[in-house]
Amino acid sequence: MANHSATKKDVRQSARRNERNRYYGKTTRNAIRDIRAIEDQNAASDKLPEVSSMIDKLAKRGTIHKNKASNLKRKLALKVNRLKK
Repeated sequence: MANHSATKKDVRQSARRNERNRYYGKTTRNAIRDIRAIEDQNAASDKLPEVSSMIDKLAKRGTIHKNKASNLKRKLALKVNRLKK
């Protein structure tokens, strides 16, 4: 266990950040799963900007790598564009 007060505070902060990152990551993964399940192009294209924004925020926070965020957004956009109208 940490003996310095600053180290104890850092442990508390990192635990809070870890919990927050896990929440946002799981929420985003659920949103990605939901948009992949949509079969209607209009509904999917309406939801795409919202999910892309969530992915960008994860990358900005450092929860996921920026290239992974880019790949996820690209794959989602391709999926939405391939849906029948």
